[in-house]
Amino acid sequence: MIKVYADTSVIGGCFDKEFKEYSLRLMEEFRLGSKRLVVSDLVMLELEPAREEIKLKIEEIPDDYKIQIDENTKASELAETYISEGAINSKDHNDALHIALATVNNIDILASWNFKHIVNQDRILQYNAINLRFGYNVLKIQTPLEILNPDNHEQTKTL
Repeated sequence: MIKVYADTSVIGGCFDKEFKEYSLRLMEEFRLGSKRLVVSDLVMLELEPAREEIKLKIEEIPDDYKIQIDENTKASELAETYISEGAINSKDHNDALHIALATVNNIDILASWNFKHIVNQDRILQYNAINLRFGYNVLKIQTPLEILNPDNHEQTKTL
């Protein structure tokens, strides 16, 4: 089963006019078990000030299809490397940490709607160059739309 790290923008996207359709479809795939949702303690921390309905969205996913990961030294060091090598700015530390957490935990895909710092082709190349240099796998970073099962893409074409 594909493991997808969903950053905070994906969860919040379920309640955002622009991103709702595809965030909800991805969450439904998690709920049905066609993909496994990976959330970090960082995502949970970032969700703390959010509206209750947003915080509860993750609870809709059965525990069998959900993995919780925690910040660790390897991820912190890798995030700092992204920053020190200019892949991302130090003020965007949490974004660097999301990428590092997905990388060091060998997650298949990182899902995000953050086009400035995360789903950005130039930055993805930099993150993955660093990942490879430090012995990690290439991390696939995509929007929920790009991650959806092909059957869901067919539904989109017919709408």
